[in-house]
Amino acid sequence: MSATQGATAPLPRWADVALMPAINLLVALVAAGVVVALVGQSPWEVLSVLIRGAFGTPRGLSYTLYYATTFTFTGLAVAVAFHGGLFNIGGEGQAILGGLGTGLVALWLGPHLPAVVVLPLMLVGGALFGMVWAAVPAYLQAYRGSHVVITTIMFNFLASSLLVYLLVNTLKPPGSMAVESKSFAASAKLPAMHELLGAVGIEWPSSPLNLSVVLALLAAGAVYLFLWRSRAGYRLRAVGSSEGAAAYAGIEPKHQVLIAMGLSGALAGLVGMNEIAGVAGRLQLDFVGGAGFTGIAVALMGRNHPVGILLASLLFGALFQGGAEVAFEVPGFSRDMVVTLQGFIVLFSGAMAYVIAPKVARLLFGRVKVQQGAAHG
Repeated sequence: MSATQGATAPLPRWADVALMPAINLLVALVAAGVVVALVGQSPWEVLSVLIRGAFGTPRGLSYTLYYATTFTFTGLAVAVAFHGGLFNIGGEGQAILGGLGTGLVALWLGPHLPAVVVLPLMLVGGALFGMVWAAVPAYLQAYRGSHVVITTIMFNFLASSLLVYLLVNTLKPPGSMAVESKSFAASAKLPAMHELLGAVGIEWPSSPLNLSVVLALLAAGAVYLFLWRSRAGYRLRAVGSSEGAAAYAGIEPKHQVLIAMGLSGALAGLVGMNEIAGVAGRLQLDFVGGAGFTGIAVALMGRNHPVGILLASLLFGALFQGGAEVAFEVPGFSRDMVVTLQGFIVLFSGAMAYVIAPKVARLLFGRVKVQQGAAHG
């Protein structure tokens, strides 16, 4: 094989999952640095403050991991749907419904049952509500021809409106002015990480970080085992790669649409365990805060692989936490500039990735094939 032929070869999986995101991030940082310099700020100062704010202290690291936990759930949700050939834009609404399911279980059963029973039921409730909410657009696409992108966008608005209605008319305590439910019982609250570490003698500052970070790691492992180590995952990926070929092989594409979206919704629904059970301790408005849409960027940057999604979630968690520190410590640098940095990362991890990837493949594979030819000669 010639070097020219080698240049057209696809990137190996390790390069697609690890190398390409790193290159995309580097290019995004350079582009953002140019913009920062144009507005009169020092790129090195901004970057150093951002990194120090995100990872330089135990409290900053805790906040970074707390944000990353939510982004891991929504990123995995987008990735599972993508491997089934679907673009799930409804992570925001599915996370809202998942939080509603988590909160309802906490309100109804928390005062009567111990934590060892209530917390698993809250987990199941959140996943089930998110799954059912995602299954409706899935059914409409599979059996009625509606496009899942359109229906999931609509369902985001429906989920938000439903939560507002229930909080205002049903779940809000009488006489309260705040649009939120009453506080959960102690048995319906996930332990905070600083409490768990303190129990074993490790001093750690208080933060929103809670046991959900372990759930996120377990979810990532479960998604990997399902997609690449199970027959069900192979069938789902087969439909996502080629619906016609999968149907010819005896795989029912309509069933896989339901499975992919159901699992995607269940993963997004786990956001409630972090935000509702782990932090707020009550059902609130806007607890998702755009994490469903951030999950799309996380999945794109992580190349829809659980390992890549964990790393991308950590990056976006650092941007959220470190960005707040930058906006506070660097005069004249607003929070909007941090959003601009996030936009560059999304741009180069999404659309520009298809421009950069062929050049990387040509460089890598062209060099490898030339070396192999020389060795054979």
